[in-house]
Amino acid sequence: MVSRKAATPASSTDVFTPEQRSRVMGRVKGKNTEPEMTVRRLTHALGYRFRLHRTELPGSPDLVFPGRRKVIFVHGCFWHGHDCPRGSRQPKQNADYWRAKFARNVERDRQAVAKLGDQGWEALTLWECELKDVEALKERLEGFLS
Repeated sequence: MVSRKAATPASSTDVFTPEQRSRVMGRVKGKNTEPEMTVRRLTHALGYRFRLHRTELPGSPDLVFPGRRKVIFVHGCFWHGHDCPRGSRQPKQNADYWRAKFARNVERDRQAVAKLGDQGWEALTLWECELKDVEALKERLEGFLS
């Protein structure tokens, strides 16, 4: 566990040194998150087979259906700037940094979907907050993949 005491914090509002902050941020999962696993289990149960995290595709989609030329991104609302209550939360500490980071994430996501479209792929973005209603999620997956 990382100690919250920092001899020389990165900024006056950060309680971690840059090295500690890097370790903390490095532990934030980008693959195999619980929301992603929920979508993967449901998609598999519906009879669809897929590939995972194809790095040769823009944005490295979470689920890839090569024969259908379709991909699914499963985004965390907070990290990808969704317009739901969780996604619209903004950190109070180091606010300028976080606003810029979230803006970069949103722009990177937009560019990945645009590049996929240019390459003939269709993309679906599922947000963490949308996964609670399993029946609606099932319908959305079947509608997209059929």
